Amino acid sequence: MAKILIAEDSATSVELLRRALEPLGHEILIAEDGEDAELKIARERPDLVILDIIMPKRNGFQLCRAVRSNPETEKLPIIVVTSMDRESDRYWGLKQGADEYLVKPVDPVVLVAKVREYIPR
Repeated sequence: MAKILIAEDSATSVELLRRALEPLGHEILIAEDGEDAELKIARERPDLVILDIIMPKRNGFQLCRAVRSNPETEKLPIIVVTSMDRESDRYWGLKQGADEYLVKPVDPVVLVAKVREYIPR
């Protein structure tokens, strides 16, 4: 069983993501802001992060850069799930280190398929 960290400040979005991912059988961790996510990444060592961009205390772009600049976490898969849907947002998210960039509302089938790419069964 893998650990998946959902870094998202919207309770509604957390619930939608959790419902999509729980059938996979992995442990789901939640962080409500970027600082909490960074602490949980260091402490819990998740196998994958699902990351919103617009969050309090530290945004997703900042967190991506921090994860990629740390030798202990630089290979941690990051799937961005955000409402920022311009092509320039997608470009910037991938440039900051995201492996995938999905726009809300995310299709649960697409999300699960992306998670399975990074966490095999």
